[in-house]
Amino acid sequence: GVVVERARLAPIDLVAVLGAEQRILRLAAALLALRAGGDQTATPFGQQRGGERDRDLALEREGFFMVQTPQGNRLTRAGAFMMSPEGELVNADGYRVLDEGGAPIAVPPGTRSLGVGPDGTLSADGQPVGRVGVFEQPDRALLRHFGGTLFAADGAQPIADPLVRQGFLEESNVNPVLEIARMIEVQRAYELGQSFLDGEDQRIRAVITATTR
Repeated sequence: GVVVERARLAPIDLVAVLGAEQRILRLAAALLALRAGGDQTATPFGQQRGGERDRDLALEREGFFMVQTPQGNRLTRAGAFMMSPEGELVNADGYRVLDEGGAPIAVPPGTRSLGVGPDGTLSADGQPVGRVGVFEQPDRALLRHFGGTLFAADGAQPIADPLVRQGFLEESNVNPVLEIARMIEVQRAYELGQSFLDGEDQRIRAVITATTR
């Protein structure tokens, strides 16, 4: 009679395959977060430099300014502010800067001199007209980045003793070289994991083909 000999097949390491799939999913999620800018964000401070205008503000300690955007209130440490045609303090994007109570800050028409005290008190020609709000986010898990210099304001609370510096701006705390290196590292790890998974997929297909003949 005819003797049929079954092919000897290398065992499939299903644990390794499943582990690789999980690692790839995690790497893909990290890569997407980097590209979308929606990851949770740490906030080491940038260096401060002298600005050119009395509306330039910087925060000496922890905290954020708050601005009103069409998508809701947002936190920012970018303090390059200016006056709108309506006489309100706004940021470079035209979003209104808010006081500690979450209301826009208006400056009287014809103001010649604008002063900001260390506690954020805003004075027009020597007369107090409001206080620039400085807020903190107790739960850093809620501090999501929304692009540019804006962060989520969910749960933010006013700081009782802020330290505001007038005539200074905070520079970016992002190191472009390190950020590019980090993205390259994630991309390479993703490609390596995908290559491994493709190899295991081909191996499994070969086993299935051999066993179904």
